[in-house]
Amino acid sequence: MTSCGATPRIAPKTYHSIVPSWDQVLAEIQGERPVHPIDSVRRKYLRELNHYTGRNVIAYYSGWLSEARPAPALNINDEDKNAFMSVIKGLDRDRGLDLILHTPGGDVAAAESLVDYLRKMFGTDIRAIVPQLAMSAGTMIACACSSILMGKQSNLGPIDPQFNGIPANGVIAEFNKAVQQIQSNPASAPLWQSIIGKYHPTFLGACENAVKWAEAIVVDWLSSGMFAEDERADNKARYVVQQLTDPSETFNHSRHIHVETLQQMGLRIECLEDDAMLQDLVLTVHHAYMHAFSMTRALKIVENHDSVAVVRQAAAPPNQVQARLEASPT
Repeated sequence: MTSCGATPRIAPKTYHSIVPSWDQVLAEIQGERPVHPIDSVRRKYLRELNHYTGRNVIAYYSGWLSEARPAPALNINDEDKNAFMSVIKGLDRDRGLDLILHTPGGDVAAAESLVDYLRKMFGTDIRAIVPQLAMSAGTMIACACSSILMGKQSNLGPIDPQFNGIPANGVIAEFNKAVQQIQSNPASAPLWQSIIGKYHPTFLGACENAVKWAEAIVVDWLSSGMFAEDERADNKARYVVQQLTDPSETFNHSRHIHVETLQQMGLRIECLEDDAMLQDLVLTVHHAYMHAFSMTRALKIVENHDSVAVVRQAAAPPNQVQARLEASPT
């Protein structure tokens, strides 16, 4: 019995529902609005690719070819792992993974961490698909896969590390050349001093370590993945890495390396042209992503065949933001 003026005690409610995750809340928000044709068409063809191969499909796309100004988000970085965690959740990992790569490259540490995560999820049952370009650290990720599916239009690139656009191998080669020239002709020392003086000793050490690091991890990935069943796995891996890192072979970090050259190196390349249906599906998916970048502010899209996607977008121009604010109801 409750006394006069006392607040009656109410028993707390018991909730039996499961607290939704970040992805579930986002899906609920997105479910309240119609899907844009740019998304629905792209996802339709991604599903068709999955149905044809019977494998999980994740598209990892950067819009760097469509973006006029460079942006850190366009490159491989540590934020990407969060995106992959979201799109891998709920997949049947026994079905392996087809990873569609379209990227200019990026941070080696982020690429190493991403490969480690993908292998923990799918083992080495990962096939890279390169419809057009997977450069630099993107090439490194492709080399971590069991095979690489490419067409006549597809390219990989050199994997020599860069420091703000300066090739680490180039710095080392220039310094070594200066040392040799000065030893053979001491009178040339003043000429070389102005050149090598711009490199601090710690920078030279960083360049050497970066080259050793990139070479070591790709040798390990090739030996334990693509060449795992080959008794000469380590030798084959080292030869491939030497070809992809030697500036006397690649000449420039932006060099586009074609399928025939990659096959001659010993990489396991599957040709898109050998399966007309697969070729059509892969290129249609690629075209859909290219349209998405050209028609939206998307910078990067990580998406699976079940329509789960993480999209990084560029900020709207200030005049567009202001226009929206002025049009908003008060």
